[in-house]
Amino acid sequence: MKPILAVYGIKDRGTYPRPTFVHDHNMALLTGGKIEQYLHLERFSRLKHDNRLDEFIEDLLINDIFKLPRDFEVVFVNSFEANSFISKAGRVKFESAKLFTNPPQLVENCFSRFTIWTWDGKEVPAYMLSHELAHVFANMPFFGGLRDNSLLVHFDGGASVGNFSAFLYRDGQLQHIESHWKLSYLSKLFNDNALSFYLLGEKPFAHLSVPGKLMGFAAYGTPNEELANFLRENNYFRNIWDNPQIFFDRVRQRFGIQLTEFDTHNKFLQDIAATIQWIFTTETLRKLTQLQEKYKADYLYYAGGSALNIVTNTKIVESGLFKDVFIPPATNDSGLSLGAVAYLAWNKGETIKTHSPYLNNVATDINPDENYPPVLIRKVAELIMQGKVIGIARDWGEAGPRALGNRSIIARPDSKELAQKVSMHHKRREWYRPIAPIMLKELADKVTGKNVHHLARFMLLEYKILPEFSKQLEGVIHVDGTSRIQTLTSRSENPFMWDLLTYLWENYGLYGLINTSLNIRGEPIVHTSTDALRSAKKMQLDAVVIGNELKLP
Repeated sequence: MKPILAVYGIKDRGTYPRPTFVHDHNMALLTGGKIEQYLHLERFSRLKHDNRLDEFIEDLLINDIFKLPRDFEVVFVNSFEANSFISKAGRVKFESAKLFTNPPQLVENCFSRFTIWTWDGKEVPAYMLSHELAHVFANMPFFGGLRDNSLLVHFDGGASVGNFSAFLYRDGQLQHIESHWKLSYLSKLFNDNALSFYLLGEKPFAHLSVPGKLMGFAAYGTPNEELANFLRENNYFRNIWDNPQIFFDRVRQRFGIQLTEFDTHNKFLQDIAATIQWIFTTETLRKLTQLQEKYKADYLYYAGGSALNIVTNTKIVESGLFKDVFIPPATNDSGLSLGAVAYLAWNKGETIKTHSPYLNNVATDINPDENYPPVLIRKVAELIMQGKVIGIARDWGEAGPRALGNRSIIARPDSKELAQKVSMHHKRREWYRPIAPIMLKELADKVTGKNVHHLARFMLLEYKILPEFSKQLEGVIHVDGTSRIQTLTSRSENPFMWDLLTYLWENYGLYGLINTSLNIRGEPIVHTSTDALRSAKKMQLDAVVIGNELKLP
């Protein structure tokens, strides 16, 4: 079977009068069921949420940075904006005669042309895949083939024909259930709602930075039904971009509270944020419950930007609606090319291998090498125990928006002051944002009193820490008593981090490590050794591990 190139590069926002980087362009190559290459454009271009693949793809291919075989097929992912792609000099083109297919589907016999290398307008067999299917099939590279009797749900800001879609996989057949915009008001609470932006002091063009921040900020408040009704009656104050005074006036009229500014320390505003999160979680669960009552699926495969909401993910898992829940680490748009290659190969009868999350391997000089000297573990552990803050840039980078040990900043987890220093001084983040830990699963089970779910491998859930362990983990416990734990279940998942965590536990009784992404606020996660050194110096880290070497910035 031919190798498959997948591209998500639809131009959905412009760059004038200022760059508006909002969707993560990416491309992947699958050969024999294995992801051989994967490029998340922002890691290469160094501009967060970069949507300019049209400006880069020719150079990537011509200069053999992204290595294509001479014989391959291509599948490209569309969106509600468009279904055609043309590179800056017109050397790479994709186009489908069909526009926005509903139900979402794979469109065959599409037009494509590659005028690169010595090719003179080589036409490659091409397919177009609906955005919705690319999202849900982003699960497959990380969990293997679909389990029978599964519900597949996509939920994000917008895809090809909606922001919510559902499919049923039963008896070897994939059945479309629904695709629509009826739940758009929920996803817009986090990415297109003026009040949410004002609560955090964010600008309108930064809409992909809001969801994670709002989720963390919401933990400081307490939701209630009266506030929920107030928000619903006022359409969540979605369109007060030019006149936030409308919100202040209606708060005064309804609650007698005088507000003159959006202060993140204000308890009423914290309660508003908590209520927004509560509405999102409650109504998402209601929708999944309705689907489950009708279709009685055993498993849920869940994807899309909304699946990054850790609070809601946890409630879905805890609800017991499904025997198991699967969410990929690249559940947002950064995983669309991964889902597209998986879907096309699966559709052709190919078996998809199960991959680790460490797939970002194009244009990086930091390559897999497990033969690190044992002294490296000891040196890093000694620095950690001295309260030092260390960057880690080893092997290939993570697919998706979260660092999972290969592009991380680590420090000891038992100091709230140290955690605040990491977050606010080194990374320059807002005061209310949580810091997460990485832990061996057996220790995570111990400190939570639970069998921690496998989705914790990708930092997609939160857990309450038992009171008797709160002191040992005070730096990674959020204000609501939860911790967004990433777990390692076996050494094969990440040998270096496994050995480091094991050494710290066995020699110092340390339960885990602070784990946050190796990047300063507003920049993508580092990709190369040069990026790592530059960022470590800029953030004033104490040291950085690059490959098998410990370096001082």
